[in-house]
Amino acid sequence: MRRGMARRSGWVLGLLFSCACASGPAPIPNEPPRVGGAYRLGLDDVVEVAVFKDQDISRTVPVRPDGKISLPLVGEVEAAGLTAAELQAIVTQRLAPYVQKPSVSVIVREIHSRRFFVLGQVNHPGAFALLGPTTALQAIAQAGGLAEFADENSMVLLRSTSSGVRRYPLRYDDLVGARDGRAIYLAPDDTLVVP
Repeated sequence: MRRGMARRSGWVLGLLFSCACASGPAPIPNEPPRVGGAYRLGLDDVVEVAVFKDQDISRTVPVRPDGKISLPLVGEVEAAGLTAAELQAIVTQRLAPYVQKPSVSVIVREIHSRRFFVLGQVNHPGAFALLGPTTALQAIAQAGGLAEFADENSMVLLRSTSSGVRRYPLRYDDLVGARDGRAIYLAPDDTLVVP
């Protein structure tokens, strides 16, 4: 009886595996990024906090790996996830006990938190700033194009999701032949691997 159950279990598992394989890889979630709205600060971004008529407090500081910045009199402030206006309001509030009617400006000087990576057989692999909607084809161009021995139809896009890192196969021929709306847009921290 156990053998019969084992055979049926093996048959069911084989059927499930073949069904899963037949459906192919999951399609890449591919919506062009929304343009507009206030930029939210991220790790490694650099902000200038200027206090009018008080150069001793004014600073240009990076958002640290813990998401905070440090300023004289203000101390530590959570900056990651805030807009420049929200950070400005918090700094102004914290300075109020020390500075009469503080006038604070927050300016985003450098954006480093939104980036993507291109690795493998490209002419200039590395990390690149994701400053606007960028397609996988544009990412390859930013990395200097495909190297001579690149396997252009075996590329992989690695994307972090709430359930872990997902792998999506990409073919250069498909990227070049994509019609408007079918282009593959990169998300922050995507990694494009060209074998």
